[in-house]
Amino acid sequence: MKKTLFSNFLILLVASTLYLSNTVAEDPTQWNLPEDAKARLGKGKITEILYSPDGKFLAVGGGVGVWLYDTTTYQEGNLLTDHTHEVESIAFSPDGRMIASGSVEGLITLWDRRTGPLTILIGHTDIVWSVVFSPDGKTIASDSRDGTTRLWDVITGEEKYTLTKDTKSASMLSFTPDGKTIVSVSWEEKIRLWDAYTGKHKKKFAMHPDCSVTGAGFSSDGKTVAIGSDNGTIYLHDLDTGELKLMLTGHKEHIDQLAFSQDGKTVATASFEDKTIRLWDAHTGEHKKTFTGYTRYVRGLTFSPDGKTLANGSGDGIIRFWDTRTGNEKHTFTGHWEHVVSVAFNPNGDIIASGHSDDIVRLWNADTGQHIKTLNGFRNVVYSMLFSPDGKILVCATNFGVSLLDVHTGEHKKTLTMDIPYSPELSPDGNTFAIGVDDKTISLWDAHTGEHKKTLGGHTDRVGCLAFSPDGKTLASGSDDKTIYLWDVDTDKHKMTLTGHTDWVNCLAFSPDGKTIASSDGNLNILLWDIDTGKTVMMFIGHTDWVQCLAFSPDGKTLACGNRDKSIYLWDTHTGEQKKRFTGHTDWVRSIAFSPAGKTLLSGSGDGSVLIWKINP
Repeated sequence: MKKTLFSNFLILLVASTLYLSNTVAEDPTQWNLPEDAKARLGKGKITEILYSPDGKFLAVGGGVGVWLYDTTTYQEGNLLTDHTHEVESIAFSPDGRMIASGSVEGLITLWDRRTGPLTILIGHTDIVWSVVFSPDGKTIASDSRDGTTRLWDVITGEEKYTLTKDTKSASMLSFTPDGKTIVSVSWEEKIRLWDAYTGKHKKKFAMHPDCSVTGAGFSSDGKTVAIGSDNGTIYLHDLDTGELKLMLTGHKEHIDQLAFSQDGKTVATASFEDKTIRLWDAHTGEHKKTFTGYTRYVRGLTFSPDGKTLANGSGDGIIRFWDTRTGNEKHTFTGHWEHVVSVAFNPNGDIIASGHSDDIVRLWNADTGQHIKTLNGFRNVVYSMLFSPDGKILVCATNFGVSLLDVHTGEHKKTLTMDIPYSPELSPDGNTFAIGVDDKTISLWDAHTGEHKKTLGGHTDRVGCLAFSPDGKTLASGSDDKTIYLWDVDTDKHKMTLTGHTDWVNCLAFSPDGKTIASSDGNLNILLWDIDTGKTVMMFIGHTDWVQCLAFSPDGKTLACGNRDKSIYLWDTHTGEQKKRFTGHTDWVRSIAFSPAGKTLLSGSGDGSVLIWKINP
């Protein structure tokens, strides 16, 4: 362990120098960019938020790392990121100088709030749901989906104890004020108390029989825990006896965010379903206030130390600060987005479009990275986008239809409403879209009138991916039956079947000259095919996880592959050699696109950000 910690120290010592120049960059989204990245669009999604003990900072964990906001000036203060892991949980040390962040891959990073990473705690093998410092700041407790709760020495980074549980259910953790006891509330409806010095189990309580746990919050005096349930009720339990003290009712269902004010007099709760935040008197159970106006779920609740402000994150990417006495909104932070599922350049390469899982498309200046416009009005996620040849129209396809938008005004010029079971594919001219249907066929539709044009059948299993040739005359379909069909779009004829994959075909892309097609499958094989002969001309080997998207460079010399391993591979299509591997996202790479000039590559990720990468000749 000591050797590992020393190696981590050397790596993090170098990395920490990146954090000293943050104030130089005018745009905080460009802080601490990954190697080879030219720019970042957006601040990433929000997973957790927390006030510092002195109330001067708000930490926001998420897709890019941990953002620190100054709550006095309402400015970005720092970005703590290691470029590899999405943050799931965060905690401040009692003096506020150190932050612990738990990642989706089981690592816990300790950060100096000002200078960056200090060390990494290695031991968990899955998502770290909860991290918390002991009152004296010398110990960290963490809980993971790997089924363990662990105690760590903050100074040495060494693991002190592993607390043995009889379940792999996630737990929320807290220390009692004297630091002698750790309290855990598990999703399998038990409250457990552990000796913080020996790691021995002290006792456990069963919760209310109608309570299916969805969240938990602890009072600062260590006497009460608030339990959120899937039925919308909040249960307050005495931590000494396990006795049920209060039941708070009013939410519809699924309470997943809870927080106590520092004085223990108020409980804040948020419902996933009714999208409201409520304040309750923690002693009487009286409902005090309701905060509304949310279009998506709440992510994270935290009181300022004086209890006068409640901050929360949301799936709409906005961090809101509420006055707890008046109920008025005091301030907001913006720039955080949900998953990015599609990206595209306009024909001139000066505008970027990004489609997000919050059913919104955002337009950006490709040169400056500045946000230009937000396009709303979609009923679902925009999985596929294409600019018209003149760049004036953006064609957007969702699972509920196709919309044609005026890029300048954002107006929906035409919307075709229909159910589309799988991701639609647009023809290069934007006039036709193809979809795979549950009955193993492919349907082609007129993108302007919504008229069904034709149905193509032949596959023996689900059609999971489609691609049009650059001239729009050929349609390729990849199926779970491990084959690729080539279709003549004008005549409806099945031209050829490409066989050679050993698992379901999940991605397709045509080369710019239309002579070659790239495909990937569930066994991590990426193949290049000659569409005249139907033969495999090349195989790319080296991926460690499924490919999510494929794109050829404009000159056809490079194939880019976006992966579930959060990286982008660049392959030489003539030699088969790997030219480059871009790393920096913290979640799957969902979509990629080359600029028309081929000098940059876009990547959209589940971490809520778009990265623009420099492509060297």
